[in-house]
Amino acid sequence: MRVEHVRAKANWMRRRLLRMIVDAGQGHPGGDLSATDIVASLYFDTLRIDPLSPNAPGRDRFVLSKGHCTGALYTALAGAGFFPEADLDTYLKPNSRLNGHPNRTYLPGVETNTGPLGHGLPVAVGIAVAGQIDAAGYRVFVVTGDGELQEGSMWEAAMFAGHRGLGNLTVIVDRNRLQQGARTEDTNALEPLVDKWRAFGWDVFEIDGHDVAALLTAFDDAALPRSRPRVLIANTVKGQGVSFMRDQASWHHGVPSAAQYAQAIAELEAEQAK
Repeated sequence: MRVEHVRAKANWMRRRLLRMIVDAGQGHPGGDLSATDIVASLYFDTLRIDPLSPNAPGRDRFVLSKGHCTGALYTALAGAGFFPEADLDTYLKPNSRLNGHPNRTYLPGVETNTGPLGHGLPVAVGIAVAGQIDAAGYRVFVVTGDGELQEGSMWEAAMFAGHRGLGNLTVIVDRNRLQQGARTEDTNALEPLVDKWRAFGWDVFEIDGHDVAALLTAFDDAALPRSRPRVLIANTVKGQGVSFMRDQASWHHGVPSAAQYAQAIAELEAEQAK
């Protein structure tokens, strides 16, 4: 039941975020769709959070380091009850709280402002260090893009997290192998990525980032006592769920036409009906 619940929520997120992007006339659908199953698994099953008390001291913390993928984040926050679903209709509109990059002063449930790539993980490491010092029980989860791992600040943060033995920290790399305009390995190669994380003192696991059952099992394991930070390299497909967007760098950002939107919704509804 957990798996089916999350899958249904992820399908709803995909349909809803595409509508947001079409209505707004801008957005980042490719990365939103690759991260959706990960974000849905966190918000609709794993995170110990309460939308009625979004700043509760004992809450788990989630940081979307790839801050341009707000379609996935905002739909998850709305679906989890942090603000009314109707607010999604204001996405990127003038005076909307739903900016292109998340802003914690505008929306409950947003832990830190992100968007400039390379900033989310360093902030999350600071949050995890604070939890370690206070012997707090909260966990810190971070979703980062793989292209973002070309930023030096990410590896400085990773090195420090390994040094501190931050067992309360879990990073999920949305490894869709595409970034704006090209493949990651053609732009600035990341492989051997597993070996690099291990060299920085992390426990490293590879996982199918669209296998909800595997994601939930991995997140369950994050609750176990650990003495090292943990990274899940989640192999994903950019544009997952929509045939013409899958594995296409051109959909890093962009807006579907009316015909494309209709096709995308039809495909997602067919998947939901299975």
